[in-house]
Amino acid sequence: MKTLFKTTRRAALGVIAGAALLATAPAALAQAWPSKPVRILIGAPAGGTADIVARLLADGLQKEWGQPVIVESKPGAAGMIAMQEFLGQPADGHTLLVSVNALVTEIPHVIKVRFDPFKDVKPLAELARSGLVFVANASLPAKNVPELVTYAKANPGKLSYASYSAGTISHTMGLELNKSAGTDLNHVPYKGSPPALQDLAGGHVQLMFDGPATSIPMIKGGKIKALAVSGPKRNPAMPEVPTFAEQGYPMLDDVAWMGLWIKPDVPADVQAKIRQAALKVMTQPAVQTRLAELGNDLGSGASPEDLAKSLRVASDKQGATLRALGVKPQELGG
Repeated sequence: MKTLFKTTRRAALGVIAGAALLATAPAALAQAWPSKPVRILIGAPAGGTADIVARLLADGLQKEWGQPVIVESKPGAAGMIAMQEFLGQPADGHTLLVSVNALVTEIPHVIKVRFDPFKDVKPLAELARSGLVFVANASLPAKNVPELVTYAKANPGKLSYASYSAGTISHTMGLELNKSAGTDLNHVPYKGSPPALQDLAGGHVQLMFDGPATSIPMIKGGKIKALAVSGPKRNPAMPEVPTFAEQGYPMLDDVAWMGLWIKPDVPADVQAKIRQAALKVMTQPAVQTRLAELGNDLGSGASPEDLAKSLRVASDKQGATLRALGVKPQELGG
């Protein structure tokens, strides 16, 4: 009887000890993480907004964690090359993704993607946000949106606008302008802003809806000119450039944000540690100053749950808009 009691007691103590270990395991895992270099993937070329923001983040995270944080550019296929690489990695938090919100709100409505935007990827933190700037080749006669519309109608079929990727607001804002202004601007998709801006400056395309971070240096250098900015207010980095609403096109009020994304099944404590460090880095005065120079505001600080809810609402709205414009998802390259 005593032997049975001892055996039962040992078993009970073993269960209690095991439960205690399980309870402390997540905290121990988070403390030990990262155990190797961390990769941040971007689906855009070097020099683009995603690259700039990702490097600002990576520099700060490397100091926080004492591990190398490496930014890897995998442009092309509307960001799907980077996404495929990201989804193929272990769910241990050592591979992250920096991408625009269009990753789930817009691109799946234009391209037949091979992932579930609301199950396979999770928004962890909003890093930076801004409206877009509508830029033109320096030699184009138009100095503002009304003049551009008049010029486009006088030269039907002759003007093209670049986007930094099909399916993003850089693409769909042109569709909206065509619809609201009665123009017929032709869309030319690129693998990111840098190559598109090079062709814009060279006159191969005449217009582009771009993020301010990549356009501002070329605007200041006189290589291209700004006709308008989207969003509810003028961009402080370009106070002389009016909004679309000021020029009679209030429907062109889109704002994009750059976010840090993670696989949803990464341990919750690791997710929390990454998010906390990312927000700490992005709120540093030097980082905020750099973002302002690039025409970007600091991200909202919204929780992952609130970000996911807002993304779903935006996706439903964008999907309805694109369907109304006759846009249907196509195979890549289609």
